[in-house]
Amino acid sequence: MKCPHCGYDDSRVTDSRDQGEYIQRRRRCERCEQRFSTVERVVLPTLMVVKRDGRREPFRREKLLTGLRLACQKRPIPVGELEAIVEGVESALHKLGQAEVDSRVVGELVMERLRALDDIAYIRFASVYRSYPDIQAMRQEMDHLLMPKAGAQAQDKAQDDGREEAAPRGGREARGGDAKGEE
Repeated sequence: MKCPHCGYDDSRVTDSRDQGEYIQRRRRCERCEQRFSTVERVVLPTLMVVKRDGRREPFRREKLLTGLRLACQKRPIPVGELEAIVEGVESALHKLGQAEVDSRVVGELVMERLRALDDIAYIRFASVYRSYPDIQAMRQEMDHLLMPKAGAQAQDKAQDDGREEAAPRGGREARGGDAKGEE
């Protein structure tokens, strides 16, 4: 591996870490003794994405990451989570075993992961990806997104109400006195 500091062609690996989809190596140049890091990744055949209009373009993880960053802008989402989504989507696409994949498949894989991560980012991404024709269509998607949560919140409230009724009451009424303090 060529040293980025002096250009010498010989370096020694001092540490290797398997990161799942890639291996990160720490190296030291044999001439200038400077340290640097490299990343090894298996080179897979170029995956082509078939766009809605029929055009074909190579899958670019940077483009996907840029779209995710825009959807997650000003949201409390660590950058590592976005990288993990890109890794997961790319891995899932390669596991399909096809040379060409519909852009719809890419979008659905991203939205599935974003929905589990952050509702606002999901809606932002979906609004661009699905190109809602009007605000009513977008509202239906938001209602669909909130439906499972609204049901769970109603169920939680019903359970809380049941606990309140079953709980023994404290205070003077429970001990036999009235509210004025007379016994």
